[in-house]
Amino acid sequence: MSKIGYIFIILGMTIVLGYLGFSIWSFSNKDKDIICVDLDIYLVDKEEIKLISETEIAKILESHGLNPIGKTYKRIRTESIENELLKNPMIKKVECYKTPSGTLRLEIQQRNPKFIVAGNESYYVDSDRKFLPISLNYAVYVPVVSGRVTKSMATGVIYDFVSYLEENPFWNAQIEQIYIREDMNVELIPRVGDAVIMLGKLNNFSVKLDNLHKLYTQGFNVMGWNRYEKIDLQYESQIVCTKKGEHTKPKVEIVQNNDSSVVKKL
Repeated sequence: MSKIGYIFIILGMTIVLGYLGFSIWSFSNKDKDIICVDLDIYLVDKEEIKLISETEIAKILESHGLNPIGKTYKRIRTESIENELLKNPMIKKVECYKTPSGTLRLEIQQRNPKFIVAGNESYYVDSDRKFLPISLNYAVYVPVVSGRVTKSMATGVIYDFVSYLEENPFWNAQIEQIYIREDMNVELIPRVGDAVIMLGKLNNFSVKLDNLHKLYTQGFNVMGWNRYEKIDLQYESQIVCTKKGEHTKPKVEIVQNNDSSVVKKL
């Protein structure tokens, strides 16, 4: 390409960029005189999560003198609105912007509770391992963890365990509650059946639950598990089940080897 061709290309780009800059500057000046006539609050995830309402968000702005309706755009600071709303523990992300029609648009992303800790101190732990207060107006249906739970456990080993359950469709559907005993052993309460699953310490939990899954598929799918009150996974390479009403030596043992499960005394 000749030098003249390059000159025309550069000149054309300069004109286009100049026009865009002028348009933005012109709109920005006109934008300052627009009066806000509406506040549009949009919860992007309200179908999955409900921790705060549009009405509550509007009240927060009103109480801090940030209600934009009736103000000209030059008096509205979108950054101030975003920063104030981000102080609310239920809110993860805020995007605030002005539209040419006089509507101030708020797009709110709520925090995502992963499980609830229920006890002397109750709170949610969210998907970012952060603590959330319990909402007085809304309930989120997530796994319940109770008993002797410390906050370091909640954001550490318990978080990892709940994540494992979530990622496994079978266990995600089965386990309803996690209980931490005083001796730090873990009990699991299933959604189906009355048996308590004694997991023991939160180590090698994937191996223990994998062995129990074999039992469910190879034994309980035939015999059913409603006859048992306790399923103990604490022993190495072995699952011990206790029938209802039997408080002496367990009558059912499921012995595991490296390749398969052997159902004994079923």
